[in-house]
Amino acid sequence: MANPARRRKNTQILGMLLEKADVQGYLTTEDLMEAYPEVSADAERLEAVMMALRRRGVEFLDGENETSENAEDIGDTDFDPYSDLAPLSSEDTIGLYLKEMSRVPLLNVKEELDLAKRIESGVNAAKKLRTFPEKGTPELREELERTIDDGLRAREHLIKANTRLVVSIAKRYLSRGVPFLDLIQEGNLGLMKAVEKYEYQRGFRFSTYATWWIRQTITRSIADQGRTIRVPVHMVDRIRQLYKLTHEMEQKLGRIPTTEELGDQIGVSSNKVDWMLQVSWLPLSLESPINDEDDSELGMFVEDEITPTPMQSAYTNLLREKIEEVLATLPPREARILRLRFGLDNGRTYTLEEVGKKFGLTRERIRQIEGKALSRLRHPRRARQLKDYVQ
Repeated sequence: MANPARRRKNTQILGMLLEKADVQGYLTTEDLMEAYPEVSADAERLEAVMMALRRRGVEFLDGENETSENAEDIGDTDFDPYSDLAPLSSEDTIGLYLKEMSRVPLLNVKEELDLAKRIESGVNAAKKLRTFPEKGTPELREELERTIDDGLRAREHLIKANTRLVVSIAKRYLSRGVPFLDLIQEGNLGLMKAVEKYEYQRGFRFSTYATWWIRQTITRSIADQGRTIRVPVHMVDRIRQLYKLTHEMEQKLGRIPTTEELGDQIGVSSNKVDWMLQVSWLPLSLESPINDEDDSELGMFVEDEITPTPMQSAYTNLLREKIEEVLATLPPREARILRLRFGLDNGRTYTLEEVGKKFGLTRERIRQIEGKALSRLRHPRRARQLKDYVQ
């Protein structure tokens, strides 16, 4: 049974989405993923949410398309929603890839549907061929093989026609610690998964459905590879939502919002907001250059709080020598007991019982000898020698 608190939260989010759809007349996959960041990496759960909204009459448009264009007519117009890809990079590998994928035109709804049906026919034919009876006619076998080949060609066409969608989504995740080509590669894996899972009978545009899978594989890649310290996939989306909200509130308030204000907006405590901001910081290498001339590194300007400074080392050495001088004025047994009890030899301190075993004495007797030795150290003649080091 669903958690009552979670059910109330889901009802509240659903109401917010319905209100937004009523105002702008539609929703995009981006709206859905921002409202449900915890399921944005689960395409199947996200699909269930979308189906619930569609049953309430909500229309979904592709997040990658301009909203002023009719989603069904996109393939019949000169409008290219990916026309901003030109300035991406001048590297040969990326340039060649973009040039190659631009040769395959975008698909309209009818073309997507036709390709999906051919893929489905090919999959069904492959199932039949695996159980093809030995007495089956050669003609029927050839027909099944032709259908399978046609399905594979349709699959390849559907993938190539949507590679621009992969690049467009991957652009949003630049500077996240994963090279751009790797983002494209991960996105292509998600695209192929979407082709495998797509069910045209549900009435979604393929590009809408593929967006979920592409984002899922890219965000998982960033979570696994993009950080030295791994952040869970669902938290990556929550952090992205937090930064977007911070920017919006800063524009509205004219100042940086407090963690309490941010927490109220996303329904978490201020401590959780602080934690999300901290884990979002990316570590820097101490060998990172400070300027373009590469003559200095970040590590040169970071204070080492562990290694003692030359002044501290000199002070420690002088103190150790002075302690040895003072201990030399005590009886050897008392000096030895103090060294063991306070770790003056190797840094390890011994208990009264451990010291007693070494000397063959009881704990109480060791306590008495230690007390007597400390009293001797408090004598003005000895205490004066250590006075300058304890002030």
